[in-house]
Amino acid sequence: MGPAPPVKPGERAGRRPPRFEIVTPAGLKRGLGSPALFGIVQGFVAASIYFLLGIVAQKALGFTWIVYLASAVFFLLLVLSYVEGASLHQERGGATVIARYAFNELWSFVAGWAIMLDYILLIAITAFAASDYAAVFVPVLQDGVPELLCAFSVIGLVAYLNLRGAGRRRYETASLIVLADLVLQSAIVIFGLLLLLEPDVLLHPARVAGTPPARDLLFAFTATLATYAGVDASSGLAGEVAIGRRGLKRLISVRLFAAFVPYVGIALIAVSVLPFRTGLDTASGNFIQAPMLGIVQAFHEPALRGALRVLVGASALLILVIACNSAMLGLSRLGYSLALNRQIPSAIGRLHPQRATPVVVIVIGALLAAVLVITADLEFLTGLYAFGATLSFTIVHVAVCRLRWREPDRDRPFKIPLNVRVGRAELPLTAVLGALVSAGAFASLLVLHTGARWVGLGWMAFGLALYLVYRTSEDKPVFRRVTISEQALRTRGQRQTEFGSILVPVLGSPLDDDIMQTAGRLAGEENDDAGEGGAVIEAIWVFEIPMALPLDSRISEQELRRGRAALARAKAVGEEYQGVEVATATVRARRAGEGIVHEARRRGVEAIVLAAEEPTRMRGGPLLGGKRGLYDTFVGETTRYVVTKAPCRVILTAPPATGLRDAPHPTPVGRPAEDPTRPPGADGDSGISDPAAADLLPG
Repeated sequence: MGPAPPVKPGERAGRRPPRFEIVTPAGLKRGLGSPALFGIVQGFVAASIYFLLGIVAQKALGFTWIVYLASAVFFLLLVLSYVEGASLHQERGGATVIARYAFNELWSFVAGWAIMLDYILLIAITAFAASDYAAVFVPVLQDGVPELLCAFSVIGLVAYLNLRGAGRRRYETASLIVLADLVLQSAIVIFGLLLLLEPDVLLHPARVAGTPPARDLLFAFTATLATYAGVDASSGLAGEVAIGRRGLKRLISVRLFAAFVPYVGIALIAVSVLPFRTGLDTASGNFIQAPMLGIVQAFHEPALRGALRVLVGASALLILVIACNSAMLGLSRLGYSLALNRQIPSAIGRLHPQRATPVVVIVIGALLAAVLVITADLEFLTGLYAFGATLSFTIVHVAVCRLRWREPDRDRPFKIPLNVRVGRAELPLTAVLGALVSAGAFASLLVLHTGARWVGLGWMAFGLALYLVYRTSEDKPVFRRVTISEQALRTRGQRQTEFGSILVPVLGSPLDDDIMQTAGRLAGEENDDAGEGGAVIEAIWVFEIPMALPLDSRISEQELRRGRAALARAKAVGEEYQGVEVATATVRARRAGEGIVHEARRRGVEAIVLAAEEPTRMRGGPLLGGKRGLYDTFVGETTRYVVTKAPCRVILTAPPATGLRDAPHPTPVGRPAEDPTRPPGADGDSGISDPAAADLLPG
């Protein structure tokens, strides 16, 4: 808002403007930068080498490096889909946001609930594996009760850190540690290729320990896919990270290099040196749970072996704790997002009043992770981990394809290459291939892995039951988005607002203040009936583009300034009401009515507050809400279109006319007379009425 923003990095002057110009909400912090994203993703990938390599090698035997090579290719497909989807709608939530705009709120919840399972499992797995590397310095921690106590301590530490809240410096420090670990892993690859590599692993992998069964090979590949949950964790920070188009492409390149080098290189060394004939369990250690120590143990030079053992022990411990912390961060952000969108009860997403951290989500996640650690079964935990990952990855790939048809004209800061024109949109081939691979891996887990099948399906069934019962008990739609403000998650002891989100089109006229005040009364905490801390008001300005011009035609600076000034004024008026958050955006459309209805459907709002023309006493006009009356002809074309086509409640605010100031207040069409500021649902109404019905409120 205000003056036009400068040209962003990576965008040339004169380039076509985006079709949707998003003005960032004031409460959304940006500034973590791409190092935070790199640190989160690479932290997960690096940690997986330390805890997952042993399981994969035990199943895939000499074909381990081939499995990791195929997995790295899938990583490329996944990153491309996530980057396009997350850059398209830069909101907190990762897979949940992508699925929301591609399908509906129910599928958004399914993706989020599956990823939530992954975060809890990753907290448990990394904490459990950390004890095996801590045993390098304190041998008693290798097994038994001390091992469990060490894992519980790690979980408690990351829970405490996340309850306090993460700052920029913590991200920077973690990124430096992850980078140092990448250097260490690269050094091990170089020394290993020079000193330990057996040529047979490249040409005849079956000679290493025979040919593994097909089901073991398939499980090994599926298990490697689970390590990419870090991609969702980083995309969940999309609304908080400042990164341009060039930064996105650079981040993809760094991610791929950082995944290929340790994944494939270390797998080659592991196949050459790990004792497969003994089941990776020798007198010198259990290399299933600490495979990197098995690789280091194979070096013949005592000085090199001793130095690498200490470095690997220290680096693995730090990386596993960082990955555990990143998983807890992802869990807390995801839980916050689900609560904000009323997909789980708001009490679960409750924020700390001072630190603004989701206390309940963090505590529940820590307790569940501690229970999973008690099983001490790494293979079971890994299979269950893969269940959630492959399900959510399948949804993301399909959602990115779906968005090509649902939002073909939306600006894409990053667009997946290799597309095929199908009808009015382009189908991304990499997303199609990724969907087929992840769906096949998910199906294999259901068929071949008993623990993942029953526990995973039980988790999803419980989540769906929770979602459906919560939505229906609150008289909220199952398939549409319902949001509340962040302030609502800080407040205790209040009922939930009946209008989770309200769309307000502004016109740049004096009536804008009236409609924002109407929306503010419906959403704000000052209204006794407005419930739990207010709602989100989404103010939009619609640029009408004539049919003679392309929809992406450049808009004059004068019009841009006018729209931004109107949105700035609307934001200031709306946020005068306690607990109300106003998000603003500009939209292009052929007709204002079409643009308003399209945005209402896309955003899943529960109400539209709209300004109408000055009322008159004329009769005989078009029907409004199926009835004629004193005020049935005061609406114009835009208002009539919105009232008849809107997917939600429409509230019209009309200015008083000369000679009509003493007339009784208009009554909502098709509804009994009621307090005009009383939200729907206060007397048992669900808050969702016939799309053709509108409430008429005086300005």
